[in-house]
Amino acid sequence: MSVSSSRNLKIGIIGFGPFAQFLSKTMIRQGHILRAASRTDYSNLCAQMGISFFRNVDEFLEAENDVILICTSILSLSEVLRSLPLDRLKRPTLFADVLSVKEHPRNVLLQVYIHKEFDVLCTHPMFGPESGKDGWKDLTLMYERVRIRDEAICSSFLQIFESEGCRMLEMSCEEHDKMAARSQFITHTIGRILSEMEIQSTSIDTKGFERLVQLLENLELAFNKVKQKLVVKKNEKHI
Repeated sequence: MSVSSSRNLKIGIIGFGPFAQFLSKTMIRQGHILRAASRTDYSNLCAQMGISFFRNVDEFLEAENDVILICTSILSLSEVLRSLPLDRLKRPTLFADVLSVKEHPRNVLLQVYIHKEFDVLCTHPMFGPESGKDGWKDLTLMYERVRIRDEAICSSFLQIFESEGCRMLEMSCEEHDKMAARSQFITHTIGRILSEMEIQSTSIDTKGFERLVQLLENLELAFNKVKQKLVVKKNEKHI
């Protein structure tokens, strides 16, 4: 589905970690005005990027953002959203998320804002700083218009991705999570089997076997990154 209409947006980002920083670079280049709020102090980085950083959440919500972009972790999503003083918002706003699972953020957003005049857009940019370092062309942006009243704002936000050449995939949150669960199960299962077989390169490898070894190396790298993130989160809880 094409979303052709576009305008420069005022986008407030909640949670300014690596993925939010990655997305912000393209949004700024396109001419959008960005504000950020995060538990970690990113004021120096934001100043370098031309982004207004807010330590006070009330002031952040009062900044008349067109879009509130949620880039928190999955674990902290509910706590963060429920802590926001929504009465500080001065006008109807589009709430969008970029989490890798979709039913959970959709349900939380609808529970928190069920009686509010806020639009809800669930998205999953299926790429990141590494795969998108040379541009977003042909990379997939999954999205569901959960509750949209202001089509102009929603279309302008989606245009951020479409204008970069993303493959725009409109899909329900339920279907997204079902497909993701299947692919993750297959990836994990194959990775464990290959790991148990202790596959190694030899001097007579075929191209097919070389690709298999490369696949195993990529899987091990991905698993190690996940483990590192879990360790960091566990340590943060004990600080």
